[in-house]
Amino acid sequence: MASLPKSTTVVPILILLAASLCLALPSSKDPVPAAWPHQFHSILMMNYTGTLELIDLWYDWPNGRNFNIIRHQLGSVTYDLEWNNGTSFVYTLDSARECKTAHLEVGILRPDWLDGARYVGRRLVDGGFLCDVWEKADFITYYEDVDTNRPVHWVFYTGREAHVMTFEVGAVLEDAKWQAPVYCFDNKKTDTVPEAEAEAEYSITGASMDGGFLKGSNLLGFSL
Repeated sequence: MASLPKSTTVVPILILLAASLCLALPSSKDPVPAAWPHQFHSILMMNYTGTLELIDLWYDWPNGRNFNIIRHQLGSVTYDLEWNNGTSFVYTLDSARECKTAHLEVGILRPDWLDGARYVGRRLVDGGFLCDVWEKADFITYYEDVDTNRPVHWVFYTGREAHVMTFEVGAVLEDAKWQAPVYCFDNKKTDTVPEAEAEAEYSITGASMDGGFLKGSNLLGFSL
């Protein structure tokens, strides 16, 4: 049986290349990222050089609070509770009863924290989601689904990646779950993190003490 000439395999490759280049071209009027809903629940898969974490993210702007429940792969669970007055608690609920606190000048991210981001075009990500893509302050690359305007994926300058598994607009965690444990208020059991250290540990990079995620990138020097 005669084989196909080699040239026939070049055409699909060229078509795919041209398509990918077209996706990256911005339109005459660049889109802007959608503001975050004032309340939502999202499950995020975080990947940083092979280290995996599953984060339950509860964002509640009207009540000035943000909660990350961080599950380490085959390991412990860390709770990262953040308030708009700049107070943060990172704690465990196991027998170790560990808690660290930080008091910062900034609160949680505003819903419009992506305002001013630079549009870089359209790309396919995470198995085929067509997304508009923005970069903000050479710090984060943010992917938003073209059809639904839901966040799909973001990558920090550190290489840390967030993959959005679910996104429930309007979901609210009951008030009782927002209470830090009593030992977070016991000076004998609580470590207070210096502000300079907290700025590194509680940043939006997710490079917190135990993988916390959503703290304002304005800590790193630009306005959100």
